Amino acid sequence: MKKRDFIKLKEKYFRENGGLLLQQQLARHGMETAKLYSAEELEKATNYYHASTVLGEGSYGTVYKGILPDNKEVAIKKSKIGARAQSDQFVNEVIIVSQINHRNVVRLLGCCLETEVPLLVYEFIRCGTLSEHIHKETKGASLSLGLRLKIAAETAGALAYLHSSTSMPIIHRDVKATNILLDENYTAKVSDFGASRLVPLDQNQLSTLVQGTLGYLDPEYLLTNQLTEKSDVYSFGVVLVELLTSQVALSFDRREEERSLASFFVRSIEQDHLKEILDGDIVDDGHVDETLKNIANLAKRCLRLKGEERPTMKEVATELDGMRITIMHPCGKADFGSEETENLETNAVAVKGDYGSSSTTSWYDSMQKQMLMPYDDGR
Repeated sequence: MKKRDFIKLKEKYFRENGGLLLQQQLARHGMETAKLYSAEELEKATNYYHASTVLGEGSYGTVYKGILPDNKEVAIKKSKIGARAQSDQFVNEVIIVSQINHRNVVRLLGCCLETEVPLLVYEFIRCGTLSEHIHKETKGASLSLGLRLKIAAETAGALAYLHSSTSMPIIHRDVKATNILLDENYTAKVSDFGASRLVPLDQNQLSTLVQGTLGYLDPEYLLTNQLTEKSDVYSFGVVLVELLTSQVALSFDRREEERSLASFFVRSIEQDHLKEILDGDIVDDGHVDETLKNIANLAKRCLRLKGEERPTMKEVATELDGMRITIMHPCGKADFGSEETENLETNAVAVKGDYGSSSTTSWYDSMQKQMLMPYDDGR
């Protein structure tokens, strides 16, 4: 009787965690079901979710490191208890990630639906988040300009793929430094698709409640509730500024006019104070002046208030790949393997444009102040 009750309980959790909806959605999109792990298997992998296995925590829940019986390391994402929205978000994440096959996107291995809250099982990325590295939260040397450019280019390439190379375009909607993971080779891996949205092919924008992270939110999306791929471009622009300055996107410890990094950065460029806000660890690198100026100008274009005036992620990725070639070998031949060199040279046609601001600094500051006001649906 206990065994029967236990089986019924697991079936109840499966339904409540969106298992039936997930099966329907996967069938509708023509995808195979992700591997289903048992609750017992994941409990043993994490030593029953011991505190020592916690990799990170957020509003969505907690991520644990697990070791499966075959000694494979995994990251297990455990949602918070209670809200129906969590189940919907869980199903959304599985649907999104099941469609992605890209070397710079964290790979989903499977899920578990028979527990009180749903669990997602991802490949384990060993070296933590980009945020931990650029904000000195982990021990080790500062990232060189070359490595920062590599990480930026790989992240931009992954986002460009999401926007244009999947069966249905995907808007990430929460691009930020903590959602970019680094492996032992400093290869960038974009993660956390809980807030992402599929965009029907006959639409170029979606009307949706605002969701994202303060400091990275697209001002146009915040005001209009109209989500487009250019919202990801804006958020990536903030990440690019973090890579240049090693400052956090939003800090109430800074003076009021400097709290929003995006606003402070744009104003610094317009006042010709760029060098004063750059991270000193990269200012002294070789080939810095021109390359840093090009990266800064690209970031500024990503941060334009009007989405239509921002470049596409494909254009951003192309420009960054071109800069990688230049910084690794001034003559234009990067010291990569032959295949990667050929690919970069094919795609690295710099997209030159007007680097000027599309609006006044006062307009920009006004928008940023509105972004700091509280609202209900932010993460």
